[in-house]
Amino acid sequence: MVPSMPVGPVLAWFDENERDLPWRRDEATAWHILISEFMLQQTPVARVLVPWREWVARWPTPADMAAASGADVLRAWGKLGYPRRAQRLHACARAIADEHGNIVPDDVEVLLGLPGIGEYTARAIACFAYGLPVPVVDTNVRRVIARACHGLADAPRPRRSDLDDAAALAPRTDDGGFATTAPRFSAALMELGALVCTARNPRCRQCPIVESCAWVAAGRPVLDGPPKRTQRYEGTDRQVRGRLLDVLRETHGPVERARLDQAWTVDPGQRARALDSLLVDGLVEVTDEGLFRLGG
Repeated sequence: MVPSMPVGPVLAWFDENERDLPWRRDEATAWHILISEFMLQQTPVARVLVPWREWVARWPTPADMAAASGADVLRAWGKLGYPRRAQRLHACARAIADEHGNIVPDDVEVLLGLPGIGEYTARAIACFAYGLPVPVVDTNVRRVIARACHGLADAPRPRRSDLDDAAALAPRTDDGGFATTAPRFSAALMELGALVCTARNPRCRQCPIVESCAWVAAGRPVLDGPPKRTQRYEGTDRQVRGRLLDVLRETHGPVERARLDQAWTVDPGQRARALDSLLVDGLVEVTDEGLFRLGG
């Protein structure tokens, strides 16, 4: 069944409730928007605002970042988490500077060929940076569509039909083409999922499409199946990797192994495993003198 949703109320709600995020402003370039998309992967907006402003001021173009060392990029990434994103963003900057004339491509397929850019990010850049009517689907959009159109408590695992659903909902012209408001509608769906149709405690009374929502009409049934597992952080290898990187970010020269050993004393075996993984990922390097430093 082809999903349907009233477009007008969603756009009107977005006009009143759109957050004033800096990467949405007219002065934000495609490169600035690309940086925001990398930073926002698995990271809340509130934690991204300050680092994003610092990065676009320090590296306003891909070539500016491409000229920086990998260590400088990792150090600037700070505590945003998942530091391989910084590594991939640096590689992406170099590819754009070297292969695309320092201009972020606007074609989804070309964007997919850049380091660190997957299906969602490629479509988000094409849509939000260049205003192209390509469907953009993140977790928030999938949840809104699952509830409003399919009557589900939450979205199932990502599938190719998610893009078909999003494309079917986008506003159209009389001849069947995408309307000029299609990119804004994509942003509106994302915002609706982030602010109103949230995973926990959705604010249905504030929803502009509550009267046509299939989930509400069905009595807001609970999730069918086991609850989604919450990702644990405390005590994981991710936490240990972060502690080791903290030591190297806060030091401007190579450090001895003993300095790293002090960063995590709970489990020496886990610490060694985390350090090995950082070396394999290229986030940490060993100097000829046997000291440790940030990679790149």
